[in-house]
Amino acid sequence: MTAFLTVFLSVFIAELGDKTQLATALFAADEARSKWLVFLASSAALVASAGIATLAGSLAREFVEGPMLKIVAGCGFIVIGALILWGALKPA
Repeated sequence: MTAFLTVFLSVFIAELGDKTQLATALFAADEARSKWLVFLASSAALVASAGIATLAGSLAREFVEGPMLKIVAGCGFIVIGALILWGALKPA
């Protein structure tokens, strides 16, 4: 149960305010669209995306050892964060 909560909270917090959530909110704001359709479609998309990520992680584990995979993932997050900061701080 601890692993479930760790994964759930990590993904949930990462998704808050994400472009995916904003796009879903915009679709739901359209009166012509069923709110249930938006919920089901966005949920299915997130499940499919998580499935692809899980498969990719499982395949990566076959070729890269655990500690190295964590180092590569951590470096990736640092690079993404640096690029976001660079874009935010760069004069317009």
